[in-house]
Amino acid sequence: MQFVDTHAHIYGDQFTNDRETMLKRTFDAGVTKIFMPNVDSTSIDGMLALEDHYPDQCFSMMGVHPCSIEADFEKELKIAEDWLGKREFVAIGEIGLDYYWSTEFVEQQKEALKIQVSWAKKYDLPIVIHCRDSFRDTVAVLEETGLTGVTGIFHCFSGTLEDAQIAIEMGFKLGIGGVSTFKNGGLDKVIPFVDLQHLVLETDSPYLAPVPYRGKRNETSYIPLIAQRVADLKEVSVATVAEATTQNALLLFGVKA
Repeated sequence: MQFVDTHAHIYGDQFTNDRETMLKRTFDAGVTKIFMPNVDSTSIDGMLALEDHYPDQCFSMMGVHPCSIEADFEKELKIAEDWLGKREFVAIGEIGLDYYWSTEFVEQQKEALKIQVSWAKKYDLPIVIHCRDSFRDTVAVLEETGLTGVTGIFHCFSGTLEDAQIAIEMGFKLGIGGVSTFKNGGLDKVIPFVDLQHLVLETDSPYLAPVPYRGKRNETSYIPLIAQRVADLKEVSVATVAEATTQNALLLFGVKA
């Protein structure tokens, strides 16, 4: 079986001491491709260096995370936009709205999201959406920009079945991660009713580790645990989940197996 992790911050400092051994565990577990969302200007060098070291396994996105959007957000966007003009990336991400940590710069976050969606249209790339505590506002901004030809992933999806249907009708995949394994995560009321063609797997490592590692550092080698949870909820084999979600991810990002 082959798996894909569609969202992992493996370039972060949390992996400084054991990144090589962690990735060996990942590849040994059958995870063959890892897609890395950018955060802001501070994460670019580490992300691209990792892609250079693992060109067939690690793939970079470009964008500015909503938590990095502040009063002077134009500076961060300019850096990201310049990079898009210099080399290829597989997606614009991660981008969106985050109301969990602060709502001080909501209007700036909305403006930054609109601008970055315009990059997706310009470069014909999918978008990877972060929408913590902001799903409906994120949908409203996306609809305002006009979504013709735009697709992507609602990363770390943890909404209701109604939310899932909204995202799917907009042409997006749902990024399913460690929350699916949490006792009160809520996805047991969603995943059984969503066709596998609409799902992709992710870890969001080093965050949101699945059970039995909840509360500890997450890593890409845990993708099979998430696949098993999806398989259990849908009453299908892990192989079925692996095949469908891998195909979904590779087609979305335009990457060959």
